[in-house]
Amino acid sequence: MNSSRALDIVGTLARVGLAAVWLVSGTIKAADPDQTYVAVRAYDVLPPTGIEVVAALLPWVELALGVLLLIGVGVRFVAGLSAALLLVFVAGVSQAWARGLLIDCGCFGGGGAVAPGETTYVQELLRDAGFLLMAGWLIVRPRTLGALDERLVNTGRI
Repeated sequence: MNSSRALDIVGTLARVGLAAVWLVSGTIKAADPDQTYVAVRAYDVLPPTGIEVVAALLPWVELALGVLLLIGVGVRFVAGLSAALLLVFVAGVSQAWARGLLIDCGCFGGGGAVAPGETTYVQELLRDAGFLLMAGWLIVRPRTLGALDERLVNTGRI
């Protein structure tokens, strides 16, 4: 196997892995909008209208990112959007931790207040750092196996 093919495989794993993250988290949030509202509110940074907007849109943004990555359309651009959203999540978790809030991030369901000693900020930040690495890989090297981007380029459609 040549090195280019190996890099394509790494990229494909990053693309499909990040797609799975968005699809799972978006599906869980879309299935329980009330809990998504509770999770967003727990960060205590947005006014009520902002909480409603974020809680209503976030699941659908995550699902859209997941679908686009899964099929491989606009990989570099979608990876950039993913990285930006992940940085917002990192900032949210970091500020909650710094302010001493006792919350679950709500990243994959749940969210809201938790008992003292039940926060998992370090694990959440490390997990998000891993997701950021996947997004970063795709920004730098968006070429992946089975992506529609590659097919569209090869047919001259983009």
